[in-house]
Amino acid sequence: MEFTAGGRLEIRITPSDVGKRVSVRRVERGLGGAPSFTDTVGVLTSWDTGVVTITRRTGERVRIAESALVAGKVVPAAPARRRGPAASFGELARVCARAWPPLESEPLGEWTLRAAGGFTRRANSVLPLGDPGIPLGEALARVTSWYARRGLPAYVQAATGAEGTDELLCAELADRGWDREVSAEVRTGGLAALADVEDRVLAVAGEVRLTRAPDEEWLARYGRVEDPQVARRVLTAGPSVWFAALPGRAIGRLAVDGRWAGFAAVEVDPEHRRQGHARAVMAALALRALEEGASAAWLQVEGGNAAARALYEAMGFSVHHSYHHYRQVAA
Repeated sequence: MEFTAGGRLEIRITPSDVGKRVSVRRVERGLGGAPSFTDTVGVLTSWDTGVVTITRRTGERVRIAESALVAGKVVPAAPARRRGPAASFGELARVCARAWPPLESEPLGEWTLRAAGGFTRRANSVLPLGDPGIPLGEALARVTSWYARRGLPAYVQAATGAEGTDELLCAELADRGWDREVSAEVRTGGLAALADVEDRVLAVAGEVRLTRAPDEEWLARYGRVEDPQVARRVLTAGPSVWFAALPGRAIGRLAVDGRWAGFAAVEVDPEHRRQGHARAVMAALALRALEEGASAAWLQVEGGNAAARALYEAMGFSVHHSYHHYRQVAA
């Protein structure tokens, strides 16, 4: 990472660069006094009272004493190359939202307030794709009131890690005492490769049953369902939706929306894991998505699910951006 001009380290950022993607180097000294250097890349989300705060693509906030900076510069808003299909944050965020729709919604400027009886955070959180049209404090007060009237906690789903994501909003929410409860990655990949599997996996994929609605066994395998009626209404809504089941072994869900095929709820019985069942379910769903004209794939996986992240990495999915659910903490 090049920070020098004429062989000298330079700090080429100022507080006026808040909101831009930057790369900085800071110096630290160990017990023996020897200096060590650490580089950090992310969005500059504040520069106040001698402390620089940078939000990484994962949503992690790094605070650095201004006096420890030895170099810094503004860098492009997103990496020049990504594996997988090209997509802007706005396009993919809207596709993901349509695939997991709420039962009711209301606009607040360019924000969307979503509720579905408490079934999943995704369907019961604010999607802030732009400006709420009013000052942030007033917007959050309206959000809190809207969810309170429905007996629900107030959540905001905010994203990091791509051009146009919500690093500044994430920082504001954290500073206002909202807790970040769950973080997840949105990954993208080629669709055709998911159907191009070895014969043994393809044979199992042939046993997968595809339906337009989940049955009781599917819902039981999925879990996290308190009200089956509400769950079915959320799960079956949106664009072309399919449910996959390997009876007694694995399930999955697919939403086809134009060129995009979204995979979700891929669950494998613990006694049948590491036998290719997840890949077989996804292969069967991918074949159906290809028949419907899709060409690109996406999925969401929680950051702490190391096994699933490793599986999807091996299947060719790369991280596009991350999102985080912030919950208002009761005063």
